[in-house]
Amino acid sequence: MTESINVDVAVIGGGPGGYTAAFRAADLGLSVCIVEKRDTLGGVCVNVGCIPSKTLLHASSLIEHASHGHQMGISFAQPTIDLDTLRTHKQSTITELTKGIANLAKARKVIRVKGEGQFTSSNSLIVKGDDSYQIQFKQAIIATGSHAIRLPIAPRDDRVWDSTDALALKKIPEKMLIVGGGIIGLEMAQVYSSLGADITIVEAQEQIIPAADKDVVQPLLKDLKKRYQILTKTLVTSMEAQDKGIVVSFEGKKAPQNASYDVVLVAVGRRPNTSNIGLEQVGVRVEKSGLIEVDNRMQTSEPHIFAIGDIVKGPMLAHKATHEGKVAAEVIAGLDATFQPVSIPSVAYTAPEVAWVGLTEKEAKQQGIEYSVGKVPWLVSGRAQSVGATNGVTKALFDSATGTLLGAGICGENAGELIHEACTALELGGRARDIAHTVHAHPTLAETFAFTAELVEGSMTDMLPARKK
Repeated sequence: MTESINVDVAVIGGGPGGYTAAFRAADLGLSVCIVEKRDTLGGVCVNVGCIPSKTLLHASSLIEHASHGHQMGISFAQPTIDLDTLRTHKQSTITELTKGIANLAKARKVIRVKGEGQFTSSNSLIVKGDDSYQIQFKQAIIATGSHAIRLPIAPRDDRVWDSTDALALKKIPEKMLIVGGGIIGLEMAQVYSSLGADITIVEAQEQIIPAADKDVVQPLLKDLKKRYQILTKTLVTSMEAQDKGIVVSFEGKKAPQNASYDVVLVAVGRRPNTSNIGLEQVGVRVEKSGLIEVDNRMQTSEPHIFAIGDIVKGPMLAHKATHEGKVAAEVIAGLDATFQPVSIPSVAYTAPEVAWVGLTEKEAKQQGIEYSVGKVPWLVSGRAQSVGATNGVTKALFDSATGTLLGAGICGENAGELIHEACTALELGGRARDIAHTVHAHPTLAETFAFTAELVEGSMTDMLPARKK
């Protein structure tokens, strides 16, 4: 028997974008139904992505910090790792968050439906799961997220992992190959390296974290080269499952001979989940890439249907999705809302962290923008010296004519937290003079961002001034 539900807004997908959109719409007085195939809300991010990865990275950082203690005369015993307890702690963190999200949904009287939603007309959905539902709606928000890309050459074998497999923490392999030197690959490398795995990273492009400037990533690369084998400009050409392991072939200038690995993690990106949800039934335009076309109000080619998150243009990041979700809900409620951020920050939670926002230097060059660069090595920071975090850099680009901030990149301890001053400055049109004349506490790592502006403005005293041309 199929149950019928009639609401103002149907949200397909319960990830950060989906549940945020549902909650905002409910707060604005609309009746809302959210469709999610998992038992819990939170999507990939909370259940098998951002939250479990950061939990495991915290465990990794504890091991890292303990190992650095001997430099200050503080020695700890070699850590012992109880994988069962670590898995339990990770799961309890996820459980607490999903319980909280469920309580927020209940308090707002958001109807939850478990299953996979598919459009049957421009104003109806069918949901198939443990039970069947027919949902009638006035407006809909599609927030179905993305999935990990699978390499066609990868064999179907439980020793070939995606990020979800890696975060399950099934075992600690002796030898682990990570295909992809982006954020996900590097974060998982850090976790498994700290737990005892021998790591090799293969990246097709000329640098790890290709989206960031090379000089911003350099402090991280300097540290990682001591711990991993990193092969850039290298391709994986074949994988074969054998009894002894996954045998991999490579291609590239410095490509090694065929090698066998206990586990291969494929981390080469994600694709939008826009197939098999009945978009052809409603006439929503979809690009060849699978992304749904939307305007800055998050409206699709069908104005009463909205799309947000990984299925629309832009970085596949939870914080982007949540802001888009709020915009969609507010537009539906009749508010004058648009999604037009100046920039969206990206963070790799590695050790050290890498964060960037706005234009990178390579993007500024490609666009022919005249700019000035302020770049500060953390060796000049008293705080970095005192906490043993001198392997870092803060960099900022300013418009040569106006002094307006164009973008910033930070590599170093807590870079993911530090980047937000640059985010705010970008949104407000901050200039080098504004940043340089903002009094920063001393000694802090945040001072290094002010130093970049002082360098450009010409008032820097903690470094020698640039030579006059």
